[in-house]
Amino acid sequence: MPKMKTRKSVAKRFKKTGTGKLVHGRAGNSHLATRKSSNRKRRLRKSTTISSAMSSRNKKMIN
Repeated sequence: MPKMKTRKSVAKRFKKTGTGKLVHGRAGNSHLATRKSSNRKRRLRKSTTISSAMSSRNKKMIN
């Protein structure tokens, strides 16, 4: 069987950590920032891990 191809759209959005979890940037930070509180904008700057149900699918896509 040939190698699986990497889904480039997924590879650009997610990054694997040392322990194998997937990290992504939070949504909602690109525009309309004036109405968002500073606490909310600070939280949006930080990345977060994805759920275990999602990660099993996305790990196969990144490979």
